[in-house]
Amino acid sequence: MRAQGKGLGSVVANLVRLIAAAVAAGVLAAAIALPTVGGAGVGIKSASDVLNLNPEDLKEPDLPEKTEIRDAKGKLIAQFYYQNRESVPLDKVAPVMQQAIISIEDFRFYEHGALDLEGFARAMMKNFQSGAVSQGGSSITQQYVKQVLLNKAETKEEQLAAIAPTVSRKLNELRYAMGIENKYSKDDILERYLNIAYFGASAYGIQAASRRFFDKPASKLNLEEAATLAGAVQNPNATDPNLGKRHKAALLARRNTVLDRMAELKKITTEQAAEAKAKKLVFKDIDIPGGCEESDYPYFCMYVQNEIRNDTQFGKTQKAREEFLNRGGLTIRTTLDTKMQKAADKAIKKWVHASDKPVAAEALVEPGTGEIKAMAASRKYGRSKKKNQSTYNLVADAAHGGGTGFQAGSTFKVFTLATALKEGMKFGDGLNSGSSFQAGGYSDFKNCKGENVGDPTHVAHNSEGGSGAFRTLQTGTWGSVNTFFLALERKVGLCDVVKTAKDLGIKRSDGRKLQEVETFTLGVNEMDPVTVASAYATFGARGKYCKPMAITSITNRNGETTEFKPSCKQAIDEKVADAVSAILEGVFTKGTMRGVGGIGRDAAGKTGTTDGSMTAWFAGYTPDLAGAVSLGDPRGSYTHPLRGVTIGGRYYGEVFGATISGQIWKATMLDALSGIDPSSFTAPDMSRFGGCSGGCAPKPPKDPIENDGTGFPVPDDHGGPDGDLGGPDNNRGNGNRGNRGGNDRGADTTKVAPVIPGR
Repeated sequence: MRAQGKGLGSVVANLVRLIAAAVAAGVLAAAIALPTVGGAGVGIKSASDVLNLNPEDLKEPDLPEKTEIRDAKGKLIAQFYYQNRESVPLDKVAPVMQQAIISIEDFRFYEHGALDLEGFARAMMKNFQSGAVSQGGSSITQQYVKQVLLNKAETKEEQLAAIAPTVSRKLNELRYAMGIENKYSKDDILERYLNIAYFGASAYGIQAASRRFFDKPASKLNLEEAATLAGAVQNPNATDPNLGKRHKAALLARRNTVLDRMAELKKITTEQAAEAKAKKLVFKDIDIPGGCEESDYPYFCMYVQNEIRNDTQFGKTQKAREEFLNRGGLTIRTTLDTKMQKAADKAIKKWVHASDKPVAAEALVEPGTGEIKAMAASRKYGRSKKKNQSTYNLVADAAHGGGTGFQAGSTFKVFTLATALKEGMKFGDGLNSGSSFQAGGYSDFKNCKGENVGDPTHVAHNSEGGSGAFRTLQTGTWGSVNTFFLALERKVGLCDVVKTAKDLGIKRSDGRKLQEVETFTLGVNEMDPVTVASAYATFGARGKYCKPMAITSITNRNGETTEFKPSCKQAIDEKVADAVSAILEGVFTKGTMRGVGGIGRDAAGKTGTTDGSMTAWFAGYTPDLAGAVSLGDPRGSYTHPLRGVTIGGRYYGEVFGATISGQIWKATMLDALSGIDPSSFTAPDMSRFGGCSGGCAPKPPKDPIENDGTGFPVPDDHGGPDGDLGGPDNNRGNGNRGNRGGNDRGADTTKVAPVIPGR
């Protein structure tokens, strides 16, 4: 063994002399045949391995940086990262930190080139004698090269190769290091090294490490703090203070070693070293929140993330978009209004507890821009079943991390109303609607493919068998009468109603095609609050539909900003939208929300309760803000209806659209719009919509009881609990249950026939 060691030592000595001569002479290439070397991990396979000292250019991808999400005013609301890093220029790193890292890692850094010959020779001799690479002998430049290669690695094999204990790997590092030395100044190399190095405790780069360990920027580090971080880079996993006492003790020993080395090199005095060593190890363990689950606005954060994941402008492939999001060092400015968000959170908390099985969710959208101002839910986001948390986005569709949604109920009647007004009907026009509705034949309703979808075997009812009567567009809407809207849908055409809904952005939450069925107007399709709020915002914007928008700008790591503008279109005629608003205003004074009341400014809206109170909605708007609130049980609304339930500490025999959802909407709007001057709806064009045309009401009796001011009887209101004065649409006993899947993600929501919703 001694003879072998002596032979290897001679080879190493010759190798070092050749390297030194080549570097000194400026020779670009030198080759030497190396003998086969025994021992694990040495990496010299045969005498054909050669040493080539040509400098090689190293491709340096951008370092993974944390991405920040900020609200509309620029306040940080969330951050996430592949690596927790915040790169800083060298002049933002305390000089004592620079001295400490150079002293312990490469004290002749400013004096040598790519290779520290003395350190390299010592390490190579030790490695050949041991049969493995047990010492590095790497310059800071070589260490930077290794970190770049490690960060570039995309597979486990590439990662292992980047840190493999082989001579060939060390020689590759040297070639790349020579290229780096030719490319950058020493200060540039040191800056890059400090920003790429891992310090332990999930901190990458000197700035993140300084904040994680000491709650201060790298520019403010003192001597003992600098020595601590300089000591950590050699083996950050072994000295990670986050892993326990043994690791902290190892870090303390390394800190003191750095202080001794700095004193030995006369960077500090022995007295300064002794004073610093006498101090306890400091590790403040500052939390660095990452991921939407740690944000105060998790559902909005999830929506933003999925906006980027779904949009090809941020990358052609899913992988590219994920890297853009998690490695990009982005600053994402959003539409979130924290005042409005707090208003929604407060209102939901008042009416629904986080521990309740049913869940309330609300989205606020600005008419005319589509900007999502708030996304709130009664449950917190997280994976704890014990805490009744949600693992998906309760406010959004599946494309934005949500589930299958809830049937929207009678909120869909507005699309039939708008279609009727588009097609020439007036406020006073109406239909005779009985206490039940039954299609005369399959051809009574046709979907947009021209297929017959009427169901003459199905009988739909009004609330408690409500009596038949003539209803106008006004009274039928205020009372939310099922049979009236089924007859109206038949009159104007199912496909026309579907087209109106689609023009206003309506699509199923689960991503499937809309169910174009007879009961479409009664809200049998599963929806999410963002989609419904955006549709209703169209009426507040006088017919201009804007795609839901959460991101206003993205600034990349280089400070380049891309602005995003609203994506809008005129979906329906302005005057038709004005007429819809004029009718929906009456819901608060003469309809299903009159027991709850308005908000002291122009507002319009519609309740929505599905058959048997399986789900309950309210959607409404002002010219300044629209909102939609859903309430249902994610375990499955068919098997867990909102009957005989305790929600928010209150017992309900049956829940209707106005009972809880309407109350949440009202409370939210009062707070969200406080301090904002009220805007007014544009008055309807009565020359176009006033009176009646061919569908006028029969003459009223001589002494009519309660009427709506035009002589038309107002439907009897069947009051729900807590002041919910629902109209005669609380459809009971129709036997057509439909949605068995509820909001269980991926569940079959189309078993049996579609449910007949109520108010």
